[in-house]
Amino acid sequence: MTDKAIMVELGKRIRAHRLKNNQTQEELARKTMLSPSTVKSLEKGRAKLSTIIAVLRELNTLEGLDAFIPEQTVSPLQLAKMSGKKRQRASGKHRAKETDSESSSEW
Repeated sequence: MTDKAIMVELGKRIRAHRLKNNQTQEELARKTMLSPSTVKSLEKGRAKLSTIIAVLRELNTLEGLDAFIPEQTVSPLQLAKMSGKKRQRASGKHRAKETDSESSSEW
């Protein structure tokens, strides 16, 4: 699916949840402190992430984000290697090695 198709599908699903909850677009807009035109745009597949989150919270479907982007877990072996250290950023070492070998092969 294209990005646009995914957004349109997300809008359709949000609309279905709103209707299941027997809410009008105006009621949902009032409860989420959004404008009715913003809710209409969301249901057509045009929305900001903050708008989507506010609407999902109001429709009691926010817990679905765990399935959408699951929290990354650390394997027991990785945990032992890290010795209690929590990863703060990527090292970039792997990428640097590729760049070095690519540039040396060009000569």
